[in-house]
Amino acid sequence: MSVDNTVSRSLHDLGLATWFGGSLMGAVGLNGAVAQVEEPKQRLRVANAGWNRWTPVNLAGIAAHVVGGAVLLAANKGRVASQQGVASATVVKTALTGAALAATAWSRALGAKLDEAGEVPVEGGTDPGADTPEDVAKAQRQLKVLQWVIPALTGAVLVLNARMGEQQRPAQVTGGLLGRLRPGRAA
Repeated sequence: MSVDNTVSRSLHDLGLATWFGGSLMGAVGLNGAVAQVEEPKQRLRVANAGWNRWTPVNLAGIAAHVVGGAVLLAANKGRVASQQGVASATVVKTALTGAALAATAWSRALGAKLDEAGEVPVEGGTDPGADTPEDVAKAQRQLKVLQWVIPALTGAVLVLNARMGEQQRPAQVTGGLLGRLRPGRAA
């Protein structure tokens, strides 16, 4: 009897799309647009307001991705164990997801620090100015890197998802299972 994983796959994919897309939009759109606010002391407040509104949606997307992924992993445990290439792809995907989770948590902690700073002069959401207090400037410099690390990591997970989807094609499943059975072939 075949099991339909449409709901878990949808949670997994829509959650990842939310995480990737929101992070990329924030880096390109929100953090860049904040520099257009005329008063330098208002820029950080505007950036924080945008990110604070996004955080619950991002958290829901991440949770959906992780829950959907866990269900899919359980549903595909036989393929992971027996089909050549699936276990290694799963390990890489799990490592990338873990790194993206860590970068997102770090980014959120830095965002909370900026939120606590109040109205300090900055050039943009991730760009300190000459009059920006050093602790705020340090957090902004770290966020300037993380704003690109998160979409890069989640984008890599998206690419790996495409590869793993291809591994489920009948010819790939058959070839992967037979590949494990060939003499002299390492598992």
